[in-house]
Amino acid sequence: MGIEWLRPAVFVGSIVYALVGVLLFWLCFLIIDKITPYDLWAEIIEKHNRALALVVAAMCLGISIIVAAAIHG
Repeated sequence: MGIEWLRPAVFVGSIVYALVGVLLFWLCFLIIDKITPYDLWAEIIEKHNRALALVVAAMCLGISIIVAAAIHG
């Protein structure tokens, strides 16, 4: 593998892609939170809705995989 990943262009590119991925993830999460009929955060934290927490976790993994595939490919 070598030390090619230490080149400044590769390192900066990786950081930029990571930041873009995180921003896209949060944007998608906020959009989904807005289009649902209730507040996801309040349901999970205040009402301890575990079923909804699992659905949101699966959604987060799905969005993350899509963003990673879009950035990588």
